[in-house]
Amino acid sequence: AQNIIAEIQAMRSTLESQLAGVAWGNFTQRKPEKVKILRTMLDAGFSPLLSRRLVDKLTADYDYEQSLKQAMSALAYNLHTAASDEMIERGGVYALIGPTGVGKTTTTAKLAARCVIRHGTDKVALLTTDSYRIGGHEQLRIYGQLLGVPVRNIKDTEDLQLTLSELRNKHMVLIDTVGMSQRDHMVAEQIAMLCNCGADVKRLLILSAASNGKTLDEVISAYQTKGIYGCIITKVDETASLGVVLDAIIRRKLMLHYVANGQKVPEDIHAANARYLLHRIFKS
Repeated sequence: AQNIIAEIQAMRSTLESQLAGVAWGNFTQRKPEKVKILRTMLDAGFSPLLSRRLVDKLTADYDYEQSLKQAMSALAYNLHTAASDEMIERGGVYALIGPTGVGKTTTTAKLAARCVIRHGTDKVALLTTDSYRIGGHEQLRIYGQLLGVPVRNIKDTEDLQLTLSELRNKHMVLIDTVGMSQRDHMVAEQIAMLCNCGADVKRLLILSAASNGKTLDEVISAYQTKGIYGCIITKVDETASLGVVLDAIIRRKLMLHYVANGQKVPEDIHAANARYLLHRIFKS
């Protein structure tokens, strides 16, 4: 009986893929312009799911150029970006979270530098929970010295609570957190610490543009529990296609604040602009 069931399932999947092939064949014959747009989107790194959904909604009789414009407008509409430097203007307490090696420490320093330029050194404080990694907090300490901003090491929730209450007169407090794999159970502990410290700590997820789609999805799923305030894309200079990371941000409806593209502090960080990013991808 098991063999018969297995054979039926095999026949069914063959039939399904043949039907999908026929449907795709009809689609390519009837709508060659749409197929070109679909190829362009897939080549740019967008997922088949998002690409197909978007292409299905395009106006039927548009040529390639018109279709591409319409597709870009739809993507720009769905890519939520924060107003330029909204974070720096508003101030508050922000924790930069995300896996190891995405550039959290450098990004923390870049944001601190932007805030120092706008509001002065005495209005900014830097905290780090990274006492595990040898040299982790040293890197931030060096940036802190260059900016004239003190860096404090945080051990636990109680320590964080006390420190934040001492720093409540600061315009902006930035917390650089320990990088860990999205599969690590400590991610939940880290989020709990940031949630239970008696202050409104806004969590900013750092996403590397050099990651693949599956990794980005895993990272967002792991860190999105209890909500995140927004995200920052790093390592834009290390990726062939920005579409992969933008696809994840659009599908997960995240708010994009900044895009970082190198090691220089503070130059290599820019307020996110949806149209500019999409023009860059499609080079139109």
